Amino acid sequence: MGSLLSYSGLTTKLRAMESHLVREEGYRKISEMGSVGEVVGYLKRTPEYRDILADVDETSIHRGEMERLLIVSMYRDFVRIYRFADPEQKKFLILYMKRYEVAILKRCFRMVFDHRDLEHTVWHAPEFLGRHTQLDLPKLSGSKTLEELIGNLKGTEYYAPLSRIQDGSGVTLFDYEMALDLYYFGLIWKQKNKLFRKQDLKSITQDYGVRFDLTNLNWICRSRAFYQMSAADVYALLIPVTYRLRRQDIIRLVEAGSDEEFSAALDKTYYGKKYEKLSPGTLEDMYLEILQNTLLREARNHPYSVASIYSFLYQKEREVDRLTTALECVRYGLAPSMAYQHIVKS
Repeated sequence: MGSLLSYSGLTTKLRAMESHLVREEGYRKISEMGSVGEVVGYLKRTPEYRDILADVDETSIHRGEMERLLIVSMYRDFVRIYRFADPEQKKFLILYMKRYEVAILKRCFRMVFDHRDLEHTVWHAPEFLGRHTQLDLPKLSGSKTLEELIGNLKGTEYYAPLSRIQDGSGVTLFDYEMALDLYYFGLIWKQKNKLFRKQDLKSITQDYGVRFDLTNLNWICRSRAFYQMSAADVYALLIPVTYRLRRQDIIRLVEAGSDEEFSAALDKTYYGKKYEKLSPGTLEDMYLEILQNTLLREARNHPYSVASIYSFLYQKEREVDRLTTALECVRYGLAPSMAYQHIVKS
């Protein structure tokens, strides 16, 4: 991977697909719309959603069904890329696909905790995913209890990390979702040196390294602002990977005795020095901005590398998140200016 020869065709296809993504002007128009049906009608006229929404009646479609179709569009783009990729590029895509598996499992856990039927929970998963996953999707969809859901994961890589916390006292949905995230992040970091070489390895290390650092920074900040947690509990929930953040940075942040001390510790980190506007108050909003800018810059500087694939998949996922938020904003009648702010922060 990482050569002009192996990436020239795929990079051209990715650029064409990227040209169909919704732009900022599109989100502004959507934020000014008066109904979900109007949003659906607008998307039906775009190249990306024309086919998938062709048979949809915008006057009667339910928001939940629209969300399903948006997620299906994300999987569809993934499959398009996979079918066009060479064997080496497919290794990355199979690894990346575990992100979708984790999303499905999180949805299953949320449904079980809410005592809702899982029968339609995995409808997002296309046939392609069913052929490339250890998950028995029909079996999972029949789970009625937490114990049954975890039991139905026996024989998969997810069973061990989830079953370890199953018997703990006071285990919450957050604990299961965190266990899934930590497993996925750790797997990516362990596998990257086996799957990638040269520029591909550099790109993956930077792109995921920045994501892990920012996720840890955000979690440390939120744990101080919203939860009364001991330092030991905060450490236990951090991703066990560091990139630009040094171990000493994390210690200073977690164990800061005051808000002033925390801000000073944040300023001393690589990210605090690089981004002047970064502060405890702006960290959550800047998380997505920094991550997206990192991915776009890497894809622009190294278009014939795995960075181009990762950048597009991230942009598509964010588009689905933004459009889902837009549907909610329009549904509840938020003022256009407020709706637009919620959309772009998604």
